Amino acid sequence: MKYIELLREGERVSDIYLCKNKTAAVTKNGKEYWSVLLQDKTGSIDGKVWEPGSIGIDDFEVLDYVEVNGDVTNFNGTLQLNIKRIRRAYEDEYDPADYLPVSPYEIGAMYDELKAYVGKVENKALHTLLSRIFLESGRVEEMFRQHSAAKSMHHSFVGGLLQHTLAVTRMCEFYCAQYPVLNRDLLLTAALLHDIGKMWELSPFPVNDYTDDGQLLGHIVIGVEKIGSVIAKIPNFPQKLAAELKHCILAHHGELEYGSPKKPALAEALALHFADNTDAKLQMVTELLESPAAQSGEWLGYQKALESTFKKTWIG
Repeated sequence: MKYIELLREGERVSDIYLCKNKTAAVTKNGKEYWSVLLQDKTGSIDGKVWEPGSIGIDDFEVLDYVEVNGDVTNFNGTLQLNIKRIRRAYEDEYDPADYLPVSPYEIGAMYDELKAYVGKVENKALHTLLSRIFLESGRVEEMFRQHSAAKSMHHSFVGGLLQHTLAVTRMCEFYCAQYPVLNRDLLLTAALLHDIGKMWELSPFPVNDYTDDGQLLGHIVIGVEKIGSVIAKIPNFPQKLAAELKHCILAHHGELEYGSPKKPALAEALALHFADNTDAKLQMVTELLESPAAQSGEWLGYQKALESTFKKTWIG
């Protein structure tokens, strides 16, 4: 198959993709058309079916794998598919692994590294908490290995939550070596758990969209609730330590306007916020620089999430 990241203007496409979204709309002249979002593991592309009732346009639904025939066009600087024929594909015609974006790092090795970090936490209560969540629950391990860290902003791929969590934890371990004032066990535990609520905020792939709880509560509140329910089952877990850990989770977005119910009031909460923000922003830049748009010029346009116009580094 030809992956979406390799498509270029003027090409004719005849391949199978995952339909992530399908919307009926009407042109200015009152003519119905379909807007279709197609995806594979390298990215997504918007497609248009301008003649929904014509021969060769068969019925299909969201999350179907569809065979598409059409032309790659350019609309306002963005590639788009002008779809001439489309049908639901048969199960033996595609491999689902080709259509889900996946971390470039081996998921098993990453989870082994996460378990090694659990072993580094010496505080008995915190070690017990981490063990019950990451080592003793097969369901949590399965979800954590497969989940994304976001719907679209950063690490929005299978294994993204695990990759992001490890990056944040590594940075926090570095902070502890540089700043002895930090409580290492508390910070490493908070880093490992800071985004655990994402497993319930977002639905599993291939949907990877907000759940009802995700829309109503958000991953920070969900995470604190889940952590609190495990703590409640650990005998003699120190109340003060529980409050400090929950504060780190509640404050890891740093500012109220960025979704944190609390601003950092502990050194560990501030360090966690810096690590989380660093990895999220640099992953955004990484994905931007690796995108097809980055191959066409030095300046990559204004990036709303980064509040800046980005340029590729000049290499002499």
